[in-house]
Amino acid sequence: MRGLRVLGLDLGTTALKAIVSDGVSKVYASAQAPITTSRPQALWSEQNPQNWWQACRKACAALKRQAPEHWSRIQSISLSGQMHGVVLLDNAAPLRPCILHNDGRAFVEAAQLNQDHPHFAGLAGVRAMAGFGAPKLKWLQKHEPRLLEQADMLLAPKDYLRFRLTGEFATDPVDASGLWLLDVERRQLSDEICNAVGLAPSQRPPVCEANANAGKLHKDAARALALPASINVITGTGDAAANALGLGLINDGDGVVSLGTAAQILVSRNLHQPLPQQNIHAFAHGLPSTWFQMAALLNGASPLAWIAQRLLEPDIPKLLASVNKRMHQPSHLLFLPYLAGERTPHDNPQARGVFHGLDHLTERSDLTRAVLEGVALSLADCHDILAKADAAPKILYGVGGGFKSQLWAEIIASALGRNIHTLEASDYGGALGAARLARQGLTQEAVSDIFIKPKRTRLVKPNPVWAERYQKSLPKFRALYQAIKAV
Repeated sequence: MRGLRVLGLDLGTTALKAIVSDGVSKVYASAQAPITTSRPQALWSEQNPQNWWQACRKACAALKRQAPEHWSRIQSISLSGQMHGVVLLDNAAPLRPCILHNDGRAFVEAAQLNQDHPHFAGLAGVRAMAGFGAPKLKWLQKHEPRLLEQADMLLAPKDYLRFRLTGEFATDPVDASGLWLLDVERRQLSDEICNAVGLAPSQRPPVCEANANAGKLHKDAARALALPASINVITGTGDAAANALGLGLINDGDGVVSLGTAAQILVSRNLHQPLPQQNIHAFAHGLPSTWFQMAALLNGASPLAWIAQRLLEPDIPKLLASVNKRMHQPSHLLFLPYLAGERTPHDNPQARGVFHGLDHLTERSDLTRAVLEGVALSLADCHDILAKADAAPKILYGVGGGFKSQLWAEIIASALGRNIHTLEASDYGGALGAARLARQGLTQEAVSDIFIKPKRTRLVKPNPVWAERYQKSLPKFRALYQAIKAV
């Protein structure tokens, strides 16, 4: 299959990213199109699904312009996408904006599900949290019951995009896990959970493995993307799993820290091993008979973008350079990075960001450094939870836009006390994972031949001086959250 080309689509929170690839490691063209988020009320976070399709068309048009000879050879498509979002359709049209993963409105409903059905945490792999799909369905039952009754299908974000490509409904075990509707060990929807949140059988999508064939590109989509209607479309998976697949992290103990808008520490597992009381997600992975454990954080690289905006400094590398000059001395600030609430370890959508230790000597670079270190300490907090449960990764990769900064990468490695393998270009990891699914689902080649680890990485080691500082700072970081959470 030397001449095979595939299309990998990754529907993120801030952009749709797309690549033309051989489906293993070579990328012939890449493009992205921005996606806007609406926050009409406190705790709310929504997107218009129609905009995802427009972003898909825009990114694909850019790929075709970049590499027309490779575009003409595409034989398979697959997808990755932001998890936990709820898309309700009626007669193929979205009934309302998608309620996103970082939307916290359903915190009351999540608590009620945990109180009324405590055994669901074992089935679904983690306790209900506000960002998951099932609590959002309970919220819709209460606040928008007519829309929920009118809906003829529930889909996750990437599944809506695939529906636009094929006209067929489906989801995969990873996104079904993220909707908190899956019996994770059995890898099928739980009738008990679905019934408890008012999701009728007719509204539930079929669950197909991520590398299964989900249909053909239908003629309208083919015309819009300038591709043949005969192309196979493979089911695809949620972005957390797709990033791991893009790195070849399919063996037990393989781990990755992902630092995009949100952040995760994910560890691949060959068995389902739930840790619900620690707020660790134990979900199905993107290949059959595989699972993962994940600490999921709502605040990754986004706090850095936030502080840059507040400091009116569009040049983030310049801001980071000013921080680097002062790293020789201890910081007098602590920052809780919970601008969007937090999932792991606190399960608190109403948690908020805090600077502690401000004085007359505080400078712009001090605020920026505190943000970088606050995110690193939140990752260290989660890594400790995994370690105490004997679930820490054996090998750890770092991907996402945040790892473009050598400074931030070294801060995170020091806070975790771990070597981290980073890649020169890691922004398209989810798209590469999707591309690999597109190839393997089409050719049925051996998984070990497709989902390979990167040959070239940059090793980031902990700075021993910084590591000692962060070891002392972490208890203070935790104590600060406990001190203010009731305020």
